[in-house]
Amino acid sequence: MALTKPTTPVKTTAPAAKPQPKENTSSMTLVFDKGNYRMLIIAIAVVALGFILMSGTTDIYSTTKIVVAPVVVLAGFAIGFLAIFKKSTSK
Repeated sequence: MALTKPTTPVKTTAPAAKPQPKENTSSMTLVFDKGNYRMLIIAIAVVALGFILMSGTTDIYSTTKIVVAPVVVLAGFAIGFLAIFKKSTSK
């Protein structure tokens, strides 16, 4: 028995659904509140300050480089952590 091609095209899939028009949403909601962004910027500044305190080549064993700077960096990371997890005040 020989296989032959059908004389008319065979439709194997359903027709594609027409794309729904997007709704015009003029109000955009942000993930974080203004206060969260402020805290995040402060956290970045504190971490940068800690790295600046850590930099330099003179007196490697100074208390500022060994104790103060790492504490400042960790404080900056803690502020960033709090900025991310702080609840936004939605109206």
